[in-house]
Amino acid sequence: MRPAGKGAVRLFEFGVAAFFLAVFLLARSLAVSAAEADAAPPAAAEQQETPAGDDFDFFSDKPVESTAIVELPPEKPLWLTVGGPLALIAVFFVILAAVWWFIPFESHSVELNLRELPPAAKRGIAMAVVMFGIAFCFGASEIWYQLRLHGTAQAYFEQMSLGKLIAFTHAHLFGFTTSFFIIGIPFSMQFNQLQSYQWIFPVGLTASVVDVMSWWGIKYVAPSFEWVSMFCGLLFSFSYLFMLVGLLRVLLFPDVIWRSDKDRAQRLRQRAELREAAKHHEGDY
Repeated sequence: MRPAGKGAVRLFEFGVAAFFLAVFLLARSLAVSAAEADAAPPAAAEQQETPAGDDFDFFSDKPVESTAIVELPPEKPLWLTVGGPLALIAVFFVILAAVWWFIPFESHSVELNLRELPPAAKRGIAMAVVMFGIAFCFGASEIWYQLRLHGTAQAYFEQMSLGKLIAFTHAHLFGFTTSFFIIGIPFSMQFNQLQSYQWIFPVGLTASVVDVMSWWGIKYVAPSFEWVSMFCGLLFSFSYLFMLVGLLRVLLFPDVIWRSDKDRAQRLRQRAELREAAKHHEGDY
């Protein structure tokens, strides 16, 4: 973290506490509203008026009085349909900027070489990474299923109740955090010498959080938030796939040497020495 005064640190602590308190109160308010909406008895179906008889003048300017008429809502302004998604994208970059500011890159940090772990640990990490990857694939298949069933993301979220959206948000935030934590920590420690690799974990996790936020925008603001969801979905999927390939390569193929390996020079030198030693055996001369 960058140097800061004692007062600034104390202000930051109060700010964090206020943030989580606000999130808690907001979540509680949403839960209460969802419970009241689900507990309310269904409204009685309104009886439609009998259709007009033969004396109805089709060309008259008189307004038609009928409950069968559906009034379309007015079009939403551009500052909502365009500005809203852009603001959410800005939130994505603000979170990354905050991460960069509070936790800058350090070339000297705790190192971890997965090749030196016990076999059980390497097997467990490899299995967990693959299983989370399979879970991601089934999550993607659910998206395709819902789109085929409802037609659009807007239609899918419109039929979703507030209570279900709350549960949906909780499950995905928990799942995203767990999956990225399981794979992001060992990946970041394995490649701690590469500054660019230190962005993959936070970028993927931030994209998943903003993706969940976009669902609320699709339901309550404008369907254009679907573009934010698509962008973030592709971003965190690529991030997870990149870390998955990197970890499995280290765990399952330890003899493969890539440019990104921290011990690349040492291992290449050892390999050259072994090859040189293999050329000279006792009794060859």
